Amino acid sequence: MMILRSSPPSPFGRKAVIAASVLGLSSELTVEKADPNDPGDSVRVQNPVGKIPVLIDESGAAYFDSRVILEYLDHRAGGGRILPAAPQPRFDALRLQALCDGALDACILLVYEGRWRTPEHHEAKWLAYQNDKVARALNVLEASPPAIDPVPSVGQIALACLLGYRDLRFAATWRADYPKLVAWLDAFAAQVPAFAQTRVTS
Repeated sequence: MMILRSSPPSPFGRKAVIAASVLGLSSELTVEKADPNDPGDSVRVQNPVGKIPVLIDESGAAYFDSRVILEYLDHRAGGGRILPAAPQPRFDALRLQALCDGALDACILLVYEGRWRTPEHHEAKWLAYQNDKVARALNVLEASPPAIDPVPSVGQIALACLLGYRDLRFAATWRADYPKLVAWLDAFAAQVPAFAQTRVTS
């Protein structure tokens, strides 16, 4: 049995759980909560930089970050499924994943700024810098939303988790400006039950 160390609100952990589901590996995966902020949590041993998610296989080997975990899960499921084997679709999927993961990194930095600094110590230029990253990514994706493959690619899973995180942490404020992405996410959720199953509200 594989063990996924994560936290329910983590969009990167959500990527791994959704990937396991679409690959038919959910029965081989146990999710265990991890707290990266707790110095005593073993996640800091499993991943020396203390970030989640971390996937631990039956041999005790630990895999991180989410991109490596998704590639490992794809390999375990036979390969070429969420990470296409053909060069162009593969690089398209990896590029989409990189874009969405980069926007998610910016979103998380915005959350941390609000969580760890009092309002009078917020840095306006820093917030604008991160918000602009997210806006540029969403604008590109709105202009040309990706297809949804019968087995969604790593990039498509990452996009769903990005939009889901915007719903969770930013009061769904993206929806009014990105109608094509709203429709895309509705289609993804209809095709992938694990998206609704991994939704959290706080």
